Amino acid sequence: MSPELVAPLLGRQQDILRRALSDKVVRIKDLAAEFGVHEMTVRRDIDMLCEQGKLLRVHGGAQLLDKSSEELSQSMRAAQNVEAKERIARAALALIQDGDTVALDASTTSLALARLLPARRVQAIACSLDAANVLAAGGVPFLMVGGNFHVPARSFVGAFFTETMQRLHPDLVFFSAKGYTPSTGFSDPHLPEVGAKQALVRSGSSVVALLDSSKVGRRALATIATHADINTLITDQPLSPELHSRLENDDIQVIVAE
Repeated sequence: MSPELVAPLLGRQQDILRRALSDKVVRIKDLAAEFGVHEMTVRRDIDMLCEQGKLLRVHGGAQLLDKSSEELSQSMRAAQNVEAKERIARAALALIQDGDTVALDASTTSLALARLLPARRVQAIACSLDAANVLAAGGVPFLMVGGNFHVPARSFVGAFFTETMQRLHPDLVFFSAKGYTPSTGFSDPHLPEVGAKQALVRSGSSVVALLDSSKVGRRALATIATHADINTLITDQPLSPELHSRLENDDIQVIVAE
């Protein structure tokens, strides 16, 4: 299921799918109260989503089909905060010099950067199918690091991936995370992704965190990296003065993308 199949949905239907992703089962009565519409309106939305193969009707509501949940998760993740991710990607491109080798994690923010890399004469290291496709289409030479295929992020993880990254030494590593706080660092809920991102971070001469402002102040299950592991943080909104100072005191360059 591609992002193009998700985009035409009504905003309310998007919200229903997001709720189904997090709650597994959604109830018509609860959704009608939340959206301030008649239950019949929600029922029509759910009927449409069921016809498209995204939901399965159950008594009083619907649930996400198992076969579509991971693809839908990736598609909707790619559609979130698109403008912020593009700004961050442009700021990241400014750090890259011709001749660099750059490594990209499987995040949608790194994917936005991959789309810009034809503007530089670089070699890339790709960790996801989506990044590989974008780099190939843009004529950017790249190395694909394989391993176990992790469906939610369309990425490669596991022992083969981490062992391969131990032998690679990119000039710049770009990664993102689901959350960041000063105490927990950069974190992610998916343990296979955490291990792969940790290996990626350890491989780079310079490590750049790409983090839109919606992730700041949130934390996920496991830490990918701490302040000691990164050199630069690029975000789309100014940080609090206290947080900005703390990062700079830890020798981390903070860039707010315009």
